[in-house]
Amino acid sequence: MKSFFINEAFDKAVNDYLISRDKTEGVLYNSFLVVVIRLLINIYGELDIINPFRVKNELAFDSNLTKYGASKEDIVNLKKLVYEYYLIEKRNVQSIRREANPYFIEVQKCLIDLFNIKRLNFGLTESDSHEFFDLLYTPGTSNALRQSYNFLNAENIYEVAEYYKEAMKKERIKKEEQKNLLGFDVYKLFNLSIADISKMDDSEVDKLNSEIYKSFDISENAINKDYLLQEKIKELKMQNSPITTGNGYVDILLVMSVIVTTIMVVVIFGTIVF
Repeated sequence: MKSFFINEAFDKAVNDYLISRDKTEGVLYNSFLVVVIRLLINIYGELDIINPFRVKNELAFDSNLTKYGASKEDIVNLKKLVYEYYLIEKRNVQSIRREANPYFIEVQKCLIDLFNIKRLNFGLTESDSHEFFDLLYTPGTSNALRQSYNFLNAENIYEVAEYYKEAMKKERIKKEEQKNLLGFDVYKLFNLSIADISKMDDSEVDKLNSEIYKSFDISENAINKDYLLQEKIKELKMQNSPITTGNGYVDILLVMSVIVTTIMVVVIFGTIVF
């Protein structure tokens, strides 16, 4: 069994988060490594960060962090930056003269990039955006400890805030270049997750959507096709009968076979269980 979850830095970060999360105004909860975990939780949710740690499964962690479109290289870079930050801080604890730590800024920039990937691909709520920005080490953060730490560690105290502002100026993909998504409540009926859909290209998504409309006997030329589809979904939800074989892996294979061979999704209806 691995001695560390990912590396010593992430073990410390998650452990410190778990022991300090009931003391939200405390020093430990607002320390840098813990805030890194809090920022990741803001993007991905607590289960996607904490569960892989509990079972020491780095591959699951990596997979969770790519579900909104980040590359494996992005995740490798994050882990490297966090570890480099940790090593310098570890030396600083043992040294009289404090060493400047450039990774204080670089880690935050990397997290902003991951946050922005989610925003551009799937959108964000206003509350998520506000919480994420406030967690960053900027002069405007609501927490005095994070403000102080920013003044102590950043050569330019506005650098992170300015980087975030520039990142948020990037526009979402134009509609004609964007995947034509039906809504994840629809795909969920076929046991397809956000991660599954994000791995499909535009043509695959279009084929899947076409078969879904056909399976509900809805014309793609209908002006109110989206309304009709949502009404069908509501009916299924009221009946408590999602379209599934009961095996998530088999469901995905079935739907993917529709994309590849254009066989109508209606074949999936052969087994309807909950």
